[in-house]
Amino acid sequence: MYQPAITGTGVFTPSEIITNDELVAAFNAYADRVNTANADAIAAGEVEPIQHSSTEFIIAASGIENRYVLNKSGVLDPGVMAPILRERSDEEPGVMAEMAVDACTKALEQAGVDAAEVDAVLCAASNHERAYPAIAVEIQKLLGCGGFGFDMNVACSSATFGIQAAADMIRAGSIRKALVVNPEICSAHLEWRDRDCHFIFGDVCTAVLLEREEDAKGPHFTIRSTRLATEFSNNIRNNNGFLRRTRKGHMQDRRDMLFMQEGRKVFKQVLPMVSAHIAAHMADEGIAKEDLKRIWLHQANKTMNDFIGKKVLGRVPTPEEQPNILQDYANTSSAGSIIAFSKFSEDMQTGDIGLICSFGAGYSVGSVIVERKSA
Repeated sequence: MYQPAITGTGVFTPSEIITNDELVAAFNAYADRVNTANADAIAAGEVEPIQHSSTEFIIAASGIENRYVLNKSGVLDPGVMAPILRERSDEEPGVMAEMAVDACTKALEQAGVDAAEVDAVLCAASNHERAYPAIAVEIQKLLGCGGFGFDMNVACSSATFGIQAAADMIRAGSIRKALVVNPEICSAHLEWRDRDCHFIFGDVCTAVLLEREEDAKGPHFTIRSTRLATEFSNNIRNNNGFLRRTRKGHMQDRRDMLFMQEGRKVFKQVLPMVSAHIAAHMADEGIAKEDLKRIWLHQANKTMNDFIGKKVLGRVPTPEEQPNILQDYANTSSAGSIIAFSKFSEDMQTGDIGLICSFGAGYSVGSVIVERKSA
């Protein structure tokens, strides 16, 4: 048995930002257009008018202030309300693979590892650009990695599930090094015309490099334990589509192709599940709440994170103990907890213990207990 460790992380951040004010202006213009077109039906009580959104509403509902996206012009066009991404030829790198190469290269550089040394590439994300060939195999080729690659999808928990899969392969001795990469084009599966969710998501890609601890060249995080759980629920779903609305001239318009959720049910059911999952994982590993120096949670909603953090620690966590990136990045599905880990982990001292946790559609929960180690 070999000890797995996280030795490098990388984050690809798109160059375009949408502020709440910009988003609200676009949504309200869209709402006015639709309400004007349906004026007679609204007056007759046959159709409910679309309510305006507001920055205050978004902040109160989510804690989100901005989001990074691959394309903002389409999202902010009241006649489109979706990102516009050009179709690529089969000979070009896919957009997910392109994002992934950036994040993976940063993770490799941080660890001091050459791509050719990597034995496995796991592309774990909430939606994939195509069914096949696997995005992971394309990333493997573009980077020049050895071994093999495969895609996996556990929605917002894809990153932590991918970490356990890679860690288990390292423990068993079948591989020495693996990249777990999470390219999330969340803007493409968000319904920007729905007031209840139009502010939720942003785009990003994260990557973590896992190695046998004996191969680590510098400070790293030993993976002490991982734990996963799933329980079927249809309260968060995406039935079809994904990138179909991003192609000009091919914008099929079916609501269930995009992100849908029963928000109140999700809050009520997921929070107890996640809190109990983390508590049981820590107890089984003999880790007291006083031992936990940092929690890197899935970045879906500030209220949810505040609730979970308080349950785990038995008090309100400080911003240092539970860092949030939600206000800047919005919800980035599986990548959120990894962004937080990447940006808020270098200051931890040798022996400090932290926990990465994701949760989402499925329902799914994944937790990774790590310990900071020196070179």
